[in-house]
Amino acid sequence: MKLEKYSVGMGDRFLHQGVAQLQAIVNARDAGVAITPVWNKSNREHQIVGTEPVSLRQEADAAVTSLGWQSSYRVDADHINLATVDRFLHCSDFFTIDVGDAIGEPASDSDIAAFVERHGKYIGNLEIPGAGNFAVTAQTLEGVAKKFLKAVQTAGVIYRHILAQRGASFIPEVSMDETDQPQTPLELFFILAAIADEGIPAQTVAPKFTGRFNKGVDYVGDVAQFEKEFNDDLATIAFAISEFNLPENLKLSIHSGSDKFSIYGAIRDALRRTGAGVHVKTAGTTWLEELIGLAEAGGEGLAIAREVYAKSLEHKEALCLPYATVIDIDDDQLPTADTVNSWSGEEYARALRHDQSDPLYNPHLRQLLHVGYKVAAQMGERYYSALEKYENDVSRNVTENLWVRHIKPLFID
Repeated sequence: MKLEKYSVGMGDRFLHQGVAQLQAIVNARDAGVAITPVWNKSNREHQIVGTEPVSLRQEADAAVTSLGWQSSYRVDADHINLATVDRFLHCSDFFTIDVGDAIGEPASDSDIAAFVERHGKYIGNLEIPGAGNFAVTAQTLEGVAKKFLKAVQTAGVIYRHILAQRGASFIPEVSMDETDQPQTPLELFFILAAIADEGIPAQTVAPKFTGRFNKGVDYVGDVAQFEKEFNDDLATIAFAISEFNLPENLKLSIHSGSDKFSIYGAIRDALRRTGAGVHVKTAGTTWLEELIGLAEAGGEGLAIAREVYAKSLEHKEALCLPYATVIDIDDDQLPTADTVNSWSGEEYARALRHDQSDPLYNPHLRQLLHVGYKVAAQMGERYYSALEKYENDVSRNVTENLWVRHIKPLFID
């Protein structure tokens, strides 16, 4: 099973927007860009919403049937580990193997020594074409192994568990972005060496990049530094493919947390210059577009949108806790529930919609609502019924957001 050159990971908390999401991919196809849609949902999201992983497969299949999509599509078991993977084995064909918890956990001394010996031929000056020249010592190899080898070995255990259960009919991604500092090109090169040693035919790898990738808002950091790291990583992957006989379609995966608009230009330019592929995850953007559509619809839709904000504000601490490392909310910038209850649907939509040119846009409100989907889940049928009643308003926003704000600047403009 092979993942195509460009792919977009699309999160859908409540499993109602598959058709609207796929329409954005159809728009790209009609504009001459082939993108593989990848529906993704994590175990945590399934638990919070109260869904089973098979429901995402059902949503994807239904969307594909509805729009007559004839090309590839995938269903991602997002950020799984050995404790959670079994729920996804028979309904997913893309597995994001998250080994962040094992980064920094040392492998055995014998495994570290074997890694150093195995890759000793690189000791000296190593040129990674397009990324630079690097001095490699035995201590360099040992340092990389101490920080990352155990994590890659853990990925190997999970990969082989999936392989034993379902054969080779899936796409493995190794996620290494849950760490404190970006990997250097040299570190990434030897991480890929370890991935090859483990026999993982990784088709995407998610490294850590500089800056903050907060949920639902723009990138916070030095765009020029990100651009350098992104280009260095592209060069490192290209070199490692040939050095370690990794899959020829191995590509970067960007766990964007959604809406990193200020780095899209750097990504687009690098892809055009190098001809490389990319996998970009948009996370929870769709859920926010649902709220925007409900607010614009007025009536019960607006009432629900207001209530979601009020309860998210009331339970802010609990909602934010699981996402503490990927949000940055200034409480002083959050409007009161009474203020939001006085807003029109248009005002609510403008405050939430990610349009940085709009003076009403509020990134703090947006981040809070991004993690507040549990409130909507607790509404149960009331929320689902509203999505169906106001489908036109919701789906229009979902498609426009994914197509205009994400796909076009990344792959077309």
